[in-house]
Amino acid sequence: MTVSDPQVVQANGVDICVQTFGDPTDPVVLLVMGSSASMDWWEDEFCERLADGSRFVIRYDHRDTGQSVSYEPGAPPYSFGDLVDDAVDLLDHFGLAGAHVVGMSMGGGLAQMMAVDHPDRVESLTLISTAPAAPGPDDPDLPGMSEETVAAFTGAQSPDWSDRDSVIEYCVHLARVSAAQSVAFDEEPFRELAGRVFDRTINIESSYTNHNHIAGGERVRERLPGLHLPTLVLHGTEDPVVPFGNGVVLANEIPTARLVTLEHTGHELPRRVWDIVIPAILEHTAGAG
Repeated sequence: MTVSDPQVVQANGVDICVQTFGDPTDPVVLLVMGSSASMDWWEDEFCERLADGSRFVIRYDHRDTGQSVSYEPGAPPYSFGDLVDDAVDLLDHFGLAGAHVVGMSMGGGLAQMMAVDHPDRVESLTLISTAPAAPGPDDPDLPGMSEETVAAFTGAQSPDWSDRDSVIEYCVHLARVSAAQSVAFDEEPFRELAGRVFDRTINIESSYTNHNHIAGGERVRERLPGLHLPTLVLHGTEDPVVPFGNGVVLANEIPTARLVTLEHTGHELPRRVWDIVIPAILEHTAGAG
């Protein structure tokens, strides 16, 4: 299997760091991560297993994450629409007409925006741990975070962003709050991953700050019933960040959607569910790309 070195390319007029796995003649899977998350959170082995299933896998760093363009903390000069256009332009960079788009959390929202605004570029959707995309406050019919979860996030003291150990502890805290409570949190692999993220991120403070300040785009929830793309929804039953009911609503509102329930899973993609998630994505993206 061919794995490219990460490279910084021009997409939508800015520097975006991207990496590929597999044969470019295979069906294309574009992985879109969530808020404040670089491509590292699509772990190497996860990407390799998709590529071993005869997929050409593309993962990349959002703006303000990893090695992509970085701005001063607190004032990102871009919108959600710009992040969608970044993804579309990456396909142009590789000369690709379209891709099977897999989005997690905020990345799932971006994937929905991409599908409704650029339907000719999206061959299928896979939406993980996300909700019907609606920038701004949660719609009242959708379950939101509990007061306890909100308090656990907002009560966390910001780390010393220049101190690697401090940042890793902060990341571990956020991940523990986001994880399922019915199973033990697998801390050591996560701690190692957080360290790798710190080491390759241009400005870690911007990475964990700026996506919280992005301007909202147009609502797309009302347009979801008009989507006729093959859609797979994967959602954890114990997701404290985007509760499970959001995935149920999402699967109901997209006519072609199928819901796969991830038991004992929070707002996370732990290795113990890969044997469910990876075959589901491979089945969903089968066929000509």
